[in-house]
Amino acid sequence: MKTIQYLIAISALVLFSVSLQAKTLNNSNPIILDTLYANEAKNVALFFPKPIRQGIVGSASFVFSFNRDIPQYLGLLQAQPGKESNLLVITTDGSIYSYIIKYKAQLTQVNYFVKPQNSIGKEDRKKDTLAPITLKPIAAVNLPHLKSLSIKLLQGNQGLGHLMKRNYGIKLSTKNIVFDREQMYFVFEIENKSGLDYDVDFLEIGVQSRAKGKRKSSQRMVKQPLYKHQFPNKVKKGERVRFVYVLSKFSLNNNNRVVVQLQEAQGERDLELKIAHRFINNPN
Repeated sequence: MKTIQYLIAISALVLFSVSLQAKTLNNSNPIILDTLYANEAKNVALFFPKPIRQGIVGSASFVFSFNRDIPQYLGLLQAQPGKESNLLVITTDGSIYSYIIKYKAQLTQVNYFVKPQNSIGKEDRKKDTLAPITLKPIAAVNLPHLKSLSIKLLQGNQGLGHLMKRNYGIKLSTKNIVFDREQMYFVFEIENKSGLDYDVDFLEIGVQSRAKGKRKSSQRMVKQPLYKHQFPNKVKKGERVRFVYVLSKFSLNNNNRVVVQLQEAQGERDLELKIAHRFINNPN
């Protein structure tokens, strides 16, 4: 994941030359970037003047989520304890926004309304190389509804049988997959029956093509969550924790499947759970 983010960032900087706006300072007076604070308990919402086309963070301690399928104005920032990093956002009109991002246990602000003048520059691309951008009408994400339904799902007991992966005394299971409005809710559970606490680095949901033929190769595309509810930093030994990931709705053909990757921080007890297309195309 880090390699992909690095390549995206390099491509963005190499392929596009940046023409700074009038407020941009010269080399002897570098631009002073604003600082955003985030943590693992709350979503910090950033509303941009134009839909987000690209968002990149410089460290795995931070997650910037936005709708990659249909451009939207909203981005969500979350953080785990760690060193400060940076966030680069490019909107559909080519405007570039850059921030320093830091972890903070207690947040005093969780909503930011970004103004066009906050841009540090703009992509300078020849008009004849640009394809016209057509945006579908979209509805704003209703965060209170996502939270409310997530709470209800965690209170339910419905399971999906064998959708689980167990190793190293750690079990990752998918308890439910629910479709509501334009979102899909994944209810996960991590159970720790090992003798050590399990520090969670990240959980990532991706769509993977199922390789065929003699030369087998597959591709995986990560699905960025719109919202996470009660995502844990740590699962203590003997403990069982449930949480919810909310994604924009999607469907799969017979050759694709969902792959859920759970990675341990400062450890190697990583798990990979595969979910067949029939569970995605026929959610509750």
